[in-house]
Amino acid sequence: MSTTSRALIPLGIFITLAALLFYGLQLDPRKVPSPLIDQPAPTFALQSLKDANQTLTQDILRGKISLVNVWASWCPSCRQEHAELMQIARENDIQVIGFNWKDTRPQALQMLEQFGDPYAIILFDPDNQAGINWGIYGAPETFIVDAQGVIRHKRIGPIDRAVWQNEMLPIIEQYRNK
Repeated sequence: MSTTSRALIPLGIFITLAALLFYGLQLDPRKVPSPLIDQPAPTFALQSLKDANQTLTQDILRGKISLVNVWASWCPSCRQEHAELMQIARENDIQVIGFNWKDTRPQALQMLEQFGDPYAIILFDPDNQAGINWGIYGAPETFIVDAQGVIRHKRIGPIDRAVWQNEMLPIIEQYRNK
């Protein structure tokens, strides 16, 4: 092998790695595909945040389109989207379900008292018991679940008015009459 050929090998490796890095930087981390899309929501049996004696199961996801919002009191982005969730709950005929994740009951309840409660039902998962099956790895995350209990969309990151109107509401409208 000639000296020129040997010199081109590291250059080729560098160009390949640079191309892969450049491609990776173009990807949107909020668009991580979920294997749960178009699958029934995972089974769970979790306490209600507001009533430790009440156990909630996946049956709460049947009969009405649900927006399942993963949140925690320690999450700054969750506080950022909270006002939008309040408005969504007031203005839309969907069930907004809270999925309180890796939090403490007193702190979660204090946040709701301070900022308002947009949730019809709140699941309490302090130990990530059900979160693992849902593929949750951060907060906030939001799932759209149709009236049959099938996950139709997953959003990673906070919801604002533009995200609601341009991304989530069209999906809800698509499944509203099915």
